[in-house]
Amino acid sequence: MADSRGEIVVEVDSSSGYSAKEAPLFNKSSFHGKSEVLKIMLFHEAVAEAVRRGPNHDDDEDVEDNPDELKTISLLVPDLKRKSLWKWEVLLLALISGRLISGCLVRVAVIFAEQNFLLQKRVLYFTYGLRRAVQNFLWLGLVFVTWYPIFDSKLDNNRSRILPNVTKILVCLLVAALLWLLKTVLVKVLASSFHVNTYFERIHQALFRQYVIETLSLKPLAGSSHGTSDEEPGDGLSEALLPKAGSLWKWDKVGARSSEKNGNKIQKNSISVWYMKKMMHMIKHGSLSTLDEQILESDMEDVSHVHIDGKTECHARKAARKIFLNVAKPKSRLIYLDDLMRFMSKDDAVKMIRLLGLKTESDGIDKQALENWVIEAFKERASLARSLNDTNTAVDDLHNMLNVIVGIVTVIIWLIILGVPITQFLVFISSQLLLLAFVFGNSCKMVFEAIIFLFVMHPYDVGDRCEVDGVQMIVEEMNILTTVFLRTDNLKIRYPNNVLATKPISNYNRSSHMGETIDFCIHISTPIERIHRMKQDIKEYVESKSEHWHPRLNLIIKDVVDMNKMVMSLWLTHRMNHQEMVERWARRTLLVERMIEVFRQHEIEYRMLPLDVNVRNLPSPTPSYDKPVPSNWTACA
Repeated sequence: MADSRGEIVVEVDSSSGYSAKEAPLFNKSSFHGKSEVLKIMLFHEAVAEAVRRGPNHDDDEDVEDNPDELKTISLLVPDLKRKSLWKWEVLLLALISGRLISGCLVRVAVIFAEQNFLLQKRVLYFTYGLRRAVQNFLWLGLVFVTWYPIFDSKLDNNRSRILPNVTKILVCLLVAALLWLLKTVLVKVLASSFHVNTYFERIHQALFRQYVIETLSLKPLAGSSHGTSDEEPGDGLSEALLPKAGSLWKWDKVGARSSEKNGNKIQKNSISVWYMKKMMHMIKHGSLSTLDEQILESDMEDVSHVHIDGKTECHARKAARKIFLNVAKPKSRLIYLDDLMRFMSKDDAVKMIRLLGLKTESDGIDKQALENWVIEAFKERASLARSLNDTNTAVDDLHNMLNVIVGIVTVIIWLIILGVPITQFLVFISSQLLLLAFVFGNSCKMVFEAIIFLFVMHPYDVGDRCEVDGVQMIVEEMNILTTVFLRTDNLKIRYPNNVLATKPISNYNRSSHMGETIDFCIHISTPIERIHRMKQDIKEYVESKSEHWHPRLNLIIKDVVDMNKMVMSLWLTHRMNHQEMVERWARRTLLVERMIEVFRQHEIEYRMLPLDVNVRNLPSPTPSYDKPVPSNWTACA
């Protein structure tokens, strides 16, 4: 019926549970100009809708009061379905959950690759570093795949510029993610070649030494027979020698399976990417608690900044003494293989004996040898940490340079995709780049040559002893453009890397076992039998010091000078290179001292030729002359 306001009110029986205000109201203008049949159809449709809603709908099922429900049933309600609201909901869902889905996919892919590929293929090392770039690319790809099929049919028919612009923006973001992924792959491949090829063996040795030190500082394994000293040797060892090494050397799941089969050995063919990250992090930070890619940004104290001074060497000696008291039997001056096997497996014990330079497994380890080994372990770890730190710094510098280049390329591609007229702008930029190339061309050439020298040639690492232009120096710091060397008198010398690329560089640390030459002279009248006995005694000494020298030696006569002396030369080979120059000269000194004893024992000496001295005036003998004239003096008339 119609009321006084010109509105049609639908009256509903009170027994149905509806109130009058709940009945649908239709303004009279909504029926204006429509046929009577259409009005009746609209009226019956309104009544049916009111009955379908049920009583008290305003208190419970009002769509405006419950927007979440509107999102949930948008596909079920015909009116909302015709408005395509569900398409925007799907896009919103892709934006929210797409990153979560891509993260799960990346994590599953990394775990699968870690379990099925080995590091000998040089694939897994940089997988962990690529996870974020891959995740972002997959996320934006999912969003674009969700957007384009849904709104593709409306892109051409829609007069609005909103949908095409949104599509272009998504394409721009996807292209940027792709370029960033390619850049990250390039840098990670470069970095992985350094860390795996250059540092793997050094990291392996450093961590094995740390494993031995920490294992020997603990209590013996279950079933050990004899005890140790009253003082707990393991107390404070990690703090004294290996700061912030929060736990013992732990194995990850993949590495543990390999260790069970191979006696806890690390093998390059079975190491996983996660374990390589642990190894590098432990070397630089002394902790295995995190696997974050940006380990240099950690708040922990970096071991690479620890310098080997008297205090740290004192701590190392103290730790070695505690280990000796913990491992050696009571009142014993040596540590034997059986003592080591109380703390570790036989394979690890034998490997430690070999690292100490003992000839056979039955030989014992004295306290001095153990102290020297512990000090060397600490020095090697600190040097390796500095080398890793500087190498990562150089890689980060290269990464930042590539970030700028990729950013500029990305902006240009974005402008092209968005349809911005940039032709004249690109021509202007090109002319400016030509001008910059003319001004900074030499600098760019230097940077490029330095990158090739540092990342491709890579002739040295931090801590290596090198010889440049006949001067022995130690690499102190490596940068993109320069390298800082430290001379023997602690003078710092900075070389441009592009200059070093043109010079021959001798690297002692990368050399194999190096030789030693000792020259000496003996009198020409020395019997050959004495020379043979001298050579035999020197050879016996060299063989007794098999941890210092290779048994093969050569004693040759190089030359005869002035018909009264023979210049002889002793050639032999160290069991090390000349990286540790102090140790080299110490071993050489011991050998020379033994040679002097052999010379005196066999009465081998050098004498100058006798000279005839003519005395023209000889004083006459007087009573005050206390000493008589030598009998072999003759006076010339």
